[in-house]
Amino acid sequence: MTFASHSGRGVALVALASILWGTTGTAQSLGAGALSPFWVGAAQLAVASLFFALVQAVARGAAAPQPAATPRPHVPPGLWLLASAGVAGYSITFYAGVRLTGVGVGTAVAIGSSPIWAGLIQALLLRAAPSPLWWLGTAVSVAGGVAMVLSKGAAVALSWTGLALCLAAGLWYASYALVNKRLVAAYAPGQVNQRVFTGAALLACPLAWALAGAPQWSPAALAVVVYLGIVVSGLAYVAFSHGLRSISGATGVTLTLIEPVAAFVLAVLIVGEQQPLVAWCGLGLVMLGLMGVIRAELRPTAFRAPRESAAA
Repeated sequence: MTFASHSGRGVALVALASILWGTTGTAQSLGAGALSPFWVGAAQLAVASLFFALVQAVARGAAAPQPAATPRPHVPPGLWLLASAGVAGYSITFYAGVRLTGVGVGTAVAIGSSPIWAGLIQALLLRAAPSPLWWLGTAVSVAGGVAMVLSKGAAVALSWTGLALCLAAGLWYASYALVNKRLVAAYAPGQVNQRVFTGAALLACPLAWALAGAPQWSPAALAVVVYLGIVVSGLAYVAFSHGLRSISGATGVTLTLIEPVAAFVLAVLIVGEQQPLVAWCGLGLVMLGLMGVIRAELRPTAFRAPRESAAA
């Protein structure tokens, strides 16, 4: 398999995950009821953890006997905790930030900042700088995503605390994606997802209880949480983790900007929303920018290798 075809498969898998994530808003609008958004996020992680455990149990039962395992690359235990904290932190800070800033501003800041965080972390800490074409494509896509989210012109109540929480959500998600990139290089994606989401659920549920008290369940809310846990977290993160094995973490984060595109299309086709011209222009910018990011990723030199020591 050539580099381009291998990376192309990764791009397609991450794009599929982003499309599934884009159904989140539509699903919640159809019946989350009185369930606190903090509990929607925490319970979603718990359902996803059970889903991954079931998938792993089925996979172990169906697997043929394997020869002696080869030694795996060493993964510091702290990386597992950081990945779980990234997933849990994103869920909690995103919902808290959106409550203070509103859905439009909160979504724009969280989703729009995560690719920038990922690029900065990869360039400054991992010393694998994205190419100029990657930065250009990311900037265009982020601008388009912001235009799509804010195009309805709703009144914005400025909350610096809410904005900080949404920026933190973007940082948590970018951190998770970059750490997950290393984890899936050493372990099977199914094993990684089970460990990470179990840890995330154990972290998020006590926080949800502290922030929102006991959950208020209803049949509709339960159905939404099960859908979010199995499809939006379960199936989507299976695709995302497999995709990260063949593309850079920063590109994986940028491709999640497909999420507002999917949400936009669902709003038009299923909910019947009328979208303003600015939103359609923003959609065009997102797609144009993503084409640049994908083209940069398909180049073997899109991301520079970590610098070697001068003494080596």
